[in-house]
Amino acid sequence: MKLLIVDDEQKIRGLIGKYAAFEGYEYAEAENGMQAVEIARNTPFDLIIMDIMMPELDGFSASREIRKTYPAVPIILLSARGEEYDKIHGFELGIDDYVVKPFSPKELMLRIGAVLRRVRGTAPGEEAHQTAVIEGMTVDYTARRVTIDGTDVELSPKEYDLLFFLVRNRGIALTRDKLISEVWGYDFFGDDRTLDTHIKLLRRQLGDYAKYIVTLRGVGYRFEKA
Repeated sequence: MKLLIVDDEQKIRGLIGKYAAFEGYEYAEAENGMQAVEIARNTPFDLIIMDIMMPELDGFSASREIRKTYPAVPIILLSARGEEYDKIHGFELGIDDYVVKPFSPKELMLRIGAVLRRVRGTAPGEEAHQTAVIEGMTVDYTARRVTIDGTDVELSPKEYDLLFFLVRNRGIALTRDKLISEVWGYDFFGDDRTLDTHIKLLRRQLGDYAKYIVTLRGVGYRFEKA
């Protein structure tokens, strides 16, 4: 597994790199957003750790540019600010996780591992190619692909995870806590608005099929059976 560590502070890059190497990851470094974009154009990475406030190109803009080349690469944002706007804006861009400085390097490594498992891992018994078909929509779990009437729907990594979990459990009422725990992980430090924002974005992407995602007031959501 190879990481790209992007931060304008050399000490932070060095600290993350030290822990990453200890965990067995290879890694490269970039000191600003522009450099990160250039490096990512020539080298694929399994995950990117991206600071927000940087010279030349901020982390939001850099993430957006990198996703043009690698739409599904997982990204964890780092920020010295814990403002809600930063989190919501990041999640709207499809960011997988958000860590506020100062942070624990050990916790960051746990978050990296959790994101990689969610994105690349498979649950027991899922080795075979698995799909679900809802009228004209096909959800391909194995290929991480969604098509509607034969046309690919481009989702962010977190939108894929959320849709896959909803479809796998269609017909079942899922609480907000259950969705956050299963899709973001037990160590996620967010709130219900994060989930609601992702549901809103996912519905927008699904068009007419958004009707299958039903809001259960005071409880959570349910994906209806066709």
